[in-house]
Amino acid sequence: MPTPDPRPELHAKADALRAQLADLTRPAEGGATIGFGKRIGEGTIQAIQQMEDASAAQAIHTTLLEVEHALEKLDAGTYGLCDVCHQPIGEARLEFRPWSTRCVLHAR
Repeated sequence: MPTPDPRPELHAKADALRAQLADLTRPAEGGATIGFGKRIGEGTIQAIQQMEDASAAQAIHTTLLEVEHALEKLDAGTYGLCDVCHQPIGEARLEFRPWSTRCVLHAR
């Protein structure tokens, strides 16, 4: 049985990731600044939230780059082959994570 074209799923994933990035990187309303005092307060909580958002945005951006790379591999005719060893990536891995560009052995 031929495997379904992963393009629609990859494009949908990329769109969802871009929307998440837009939410996480949207500037604070009113240009609010965060003040730090000697005690844990609202400013500290906001700063911690911003650090968590920055970390999440970085992880989402990394996944978006992987999805875009998988789409490029589709266009190049190399989708499903490991970037490192050039052997086929397992069907189950591609089904679970269609943006995989490395086999399990070479996964990061």
